[in-house]
Amino acid sequence: MNFTVGFKPLLGDAHSMDSLEKQLICPICLEMFSKPVVILPCQHNLCRKCANDVFQASNPLWQSRGSTAVSSGGRFRCPSCRHEVVLDRHGVYGLQRNLLVENIIDIYKQESSRPLHSKAEQHLMCEEHEEEKINIYCLSCEVPTCSLCKVFGAHKDCEVAPLPTIYKRQKSELSDGIAMLVAGNDRVQAVITQMEEVCQTIEDNSRRQKQLLNQRFETLCAVLEERKGELLQALAREQEEKLQRVRGLIRQYGDHLEASSKLVESAIQSMEEPQMALYLQQAKELINKVGTMSKVELAGRPEPGYESMEQFSVSVEHVAEMLRTIDFQPGATGEEEDEEVALDGDEGSAGPEEERLDGSEGLH
Repeated sequence: MNFTVGFKPLLGDAHSMDSLEKQLICPICLEMFSKPVVILPCQHNLCRKCANDVFQASNPLWQSRGSTAVSSGGRFRCPSCRHEVVLDRHGVYGLQRNLLVENIIDIYKQESSRPLHSKAEQHLMCEEHEEEKINIYCLSCEVPTCSLCKVFGAHKDCEVAPLPTIYKRQKSELSDGIAMLVAGNDRVQAVITQMEEVCQTIEDNSRRQKQLLNQRFETLCAVLEERKGELLQALAREQEEKLQRVRGLIRQYGDHLEASSKLVESAIQSMEEPQMALYLQQAKELINKVGTMSKVELAGRPEPGYESMEQFSVSVEHVAEMLRTIDFQPGATGEEEDEEVALDGDEGSAGPEEERLDGSEGLH
């Protein structure tokens, strides 16, 4: 069904009144504001009843005003700008009334001689019956029509209803749908906020675990460095002991060699003496010295393999294999691991003598 919109002569300020009427429409019920009118912090206005409907839809567990239980405040979003409105324990009844808008509505109603939207309705005429106004609604075809169409026209076999009844019903359905959509948007926004918080928590937890992981491996490296230092010290002590012994033998053999060489030189000089009497005076003493020198027993040389240091080799294959098995333990927390490391450190602390014995036993 098509409609012809005809504009009849109106008052001189009809355009201004129409513009004013548009500014007085509630974005929820799409009707002129019904008092009391509340003003939101974002400076948009709503009927208190519509504001309460949106608030109740966003806060289903909030107690009604008539309830005896004291309830905390809630929040909802402005349907015009999506600004979040935070309410105290009084709910929408704690919002300030916009008396200026209420006064403008009163003045508008006094100046207007017909209900809201009546101007537009007066000009909706039936296309088939040009003199007939659109005043009924065809429920079968779901279109507005006129009475003559119902009696003689295309809708004579259809079920119809008064236009105001269907108008109010669909206005109410649309208002409820808007309220539900606004509430749904609030819930979606809440879920988005929660998921953003989850992302932030994941980043914080990952950063913390990375720090703990670095600390664990730094502690492990420190233990390895400490043990390496202990083993190097043990190796250095053994080296020094062996060197001192061998160098002592070298000095002893050197002194014997020097004394023997001097005695040989003296004996050769004595043998060159041409006078027999003078030679015989010195020969007896030299013969005794040479006999004594040849019978001197020197300290034994180092046993075969004394220079070897193979006993200080270290096998790390099993330790390396164990290190490769290090993995995450989902059930262990960072605090528990700290306590375990501390306990291991206490048990592993031993005196110098015990450390040396342990080090000797571990060398093979």
